[in-house]
Amino acid sequence: MPDQNGRTRLNVFSPVESGKEPKRTFWLRVGNAYVNRDGSINVYLDAFPMNGRLQLREPDEKEPTADTATPGKA
Repeated sequence: MPDQNGRTRLNVFSPVESGKEPKRTFWLRVGNAYVNRDGSINVYLDAFPMNGRLQLREPDEKEPTADTATPGKA
């Protein structure tokens, strides 16, 4: 989904596995990424993944964005 500057925005997640049984994976959002016109990707992290794993995903349509978010509500 292109942002207001025409770039495609992606969410950056770090999959974190729980230490308890049954094993579950939690998806911790750690930043944003933007696809440039030449196909390269810039990644901006708000947190450093301790396991070194990152996954880029297109935003969910139900997820509020900076343009549509209501102040004080997430």
